[in-house]
Amino acid sequence: MNDENYSTIIREKNDIVDIIGERIPLVKKGKNFFGVCPFHDDTSPSLCVSREKQIYTCFSCHATGNVFSFIMDYEHLTFGEALHYLGEKVGISINGLHLKQKNSKYQKYYDIYDFTVKYFQNNLKSEIGARARNYLKERKIDDKIIKEFQIGLSLKNKDDLTKILTLKQYDLVDLNKIGLASDGHDIYSDRIMFPLYDISGKVVGFSGRVYNGDKDNKYVNTKETPIFKKGECLYHYHIAKEEARVKKNIILMEGFMDVIRASTIGIKNTIALMGTALTNEQIKLIKRLSNNIILCLDGDEPGRKAAYNIGNIFLKENIEVKVITLPNDDDPDSFILKEGKDSFLSYIENALNYNDYKIKVMRENVNFNSIEETSNYINNVIDEISTIDDEIRIEIILKKLAKDFNIGYNTLEKKFLNKRGEHNKTKAQNIIKDQQKSHKNKYQKAIEQIIYFMLTNEWVISEVDRANLLITDENMRLLVREICYYYHTYGKVNIADMITYLNDKEKLLIKLNEILYSSYSDQVDKETLYLYFNVIKDDNVNKQIKVLENRLKNELDPIKQAKIGNEIRALRIGDNRNG
Repeated sequence: MNDENYSTIIREKNDIVDIIGERIPLVKKGKNFFGVCPFHDDTSPSLCVSREKQIYTCFSCHATGNVFSFIMDYEHLTFGEALHYLGEKVGISINGLHLKQKNSKYQKYYDIYDFTVKYFQNNLKSEIGARARNYLKERKIDDKIIKEFQIGLSLKNKDDLTKILTLKQYDLVDLNKIGLASDGHDIYSDRIMFPLYDISGKVVGFSGRVYNGDKDNKYVNTKETPIFKKGECLYHYHIAKEEARVKKNIILMEGFMDVIRASTIGIKNTIALMGTALTNEQIKLIKRLSNNIILCLDGDEPGRKAAYNIGNIFLKENIEVKVITLPNDDDPDSFILKEGKDSFLSYIENALNYNDYKIKVMRENVNFNSIEETSNYINNVIDEISTIDDEIRIEIILKKLAKDFNIGYNTLEKKFLNKRGEHNKTKAQNIIKDQQKSHKNKYQKAIEQIIYFMLTNEWVISEVDRANLLITDENMRLLVREICYYYHTYGKVNIADMITYLNDKEKLLIKLNEILYSSYSDQVDKETLYLYFNVIKDDNVNKQIKVLENRLKNELDPIKQAKIGNEIRALRIGDNRNG
């Protein structure tokens, strides 16, 4: 059985409504199902799921696909991983099936890191690792956690790792490139090694920590490499995504030790930035996990400042944000060690809504004996709450301001309503800008409608073959060719299968998704179909006429002018007859 047959059978046995419904609440309206789209900041149900066609489409961000593409995008899986996952759900094994791999040029790097992790783990388990094991034990890191997080040990002042890897025929240039060696020597010496993972759970780097009292840098981290981009990674992401679905939120921390410590007390819906500034790519990744974020950064001044700034970023992304402020400059690691699980859980349960946290921070360092500073503070608070949708919270805040500063409630409310009006006007203008779309011409609509007919009415494919249409748009021409090829090879075609078939043809898949999003009609007869064919033919004739007219303008020879004129007339007569 080939890849396409496997994928078709697995797709048919996994109802897309059931698979998406396990992750997102869906409500049936008519013959389709609707839910909040997980691929953008959806505030109303924009995701439409069709059981009949076995596809989904978002009317806001235009995300479109079948059950495989949903699982790939939602769970961050490769096609092979999605096929394996969905196959297991319906009792179909794909072991031994040869699947096309993407990004295989980096596979050797992953293999090197896979070996290195095991090498470091063996070092820690050996007699030479006794001191490091004792250190971890003193830090309350037991064998279970060591195994779960694949913690290991690099050897002191030796180049064993480099020697072993080169003996295994790995090139020294590659070891340098991926941050394990430098000029033939091991990067890491006598450090406890914490693996760093990409979002799918592959080890792509290390953080090596001193443990023996040396005054060297506390941590040495892998440099940026072809497979390790700090701005595209979040520590513990591959584990946290399952927990986040259960807990309905995600806790963002600063360092991997905070995440490891939280794991020791059973809190696993955690991810860490690992000391990097929050990037757009990381924001997108976090939004895939949950729209409810709890910031639990360090309790010192830099940590509070980071919480303020990161919270503001998430707020602009329409994400619900809460903030935990730990006391005494503690980080989660040190706080849990000192205060224990129950105390930390209490902080999570009582996390401040970000707007409230922001207002609290605004009070810091304000001289309320100064009329100017007091006025600025009140105006800043009103500006802040103009973005809140909860009317009860707004009223509570305004009444508290009125009481604290002996100001009339009506004065504050009037100021608030004016500020909210400005905010809503700006928001509306931004929505209008986002909704502006480029208009398709008659020809583009015709060819896209023909392609949609081909996907929903197989007899149309034979008519397209016979018509021998000249399609000038390269992607649409190739898409038509692929649909015809699929039909003639497998004897049938439908939308969900074509999405899978085009998985490794990105440009064609984008074009197909665009057509599916546009919701063309699937009802057609021969007379209607040929009207669309004529639109394509007329467009080709008009393009030929324009070319000839340009040639005629530049032609000086009367005989050649007459010949071109006759060609133009012949095309126009043919065009009229077609009409």
